[in-house]
Amino acid sequence: MRRIRVRDIMPRKMVTISAGDTLATVEDIMTLGHVRHMPVVHGGKLVGVVSERDLLRASLSNLTNFGSEQRRAFLQAVEIKRVMSAPPIIIHPDATPEEAALVMAEKKIGCLPVVEDEELIGLVTETDVLRYFAGVRGAL
Repeated sequence: MRRIRVRDIMPRKMVTISAGDTLATVEDIMTLGHVRHMPVVHGGKLVGVVSERDLLRASLSNLTNFGSEQRRAFLQAVEIKRVMSAPPIIIHPDATPEEAALVMAEKKIGCLPVVEDEELIGLVTETDVLRYFAGVRGAL
């Protein structure tokens, strides 16, 4: 029996963002696309990951006493590269879901960019791993 690998449980589609894009752009994409993590690329290469947690941390640390207009202006002025997690912690597509779960638990992160031959090919999230362990058919 063939062993399940990260490549088998990761979604086939992913959304990436450029390191020069703003927090406002990321917030809009995350909200509209129901996405919680996005790989950040620069010149076609993976340079980091931005998450809802990164957006929240940036907003809370700078905007506690501002209204919605000031908050939006702040988010439009700050580039992703200032708040993203870098360098990204990555995983190979041939790693097992168990290995991915262990890395995410040890590093306290919610996703791992999947990289093969220095190319970003996907993103596996804690939700993907949980679905696999729960035996949810859509995970495979």
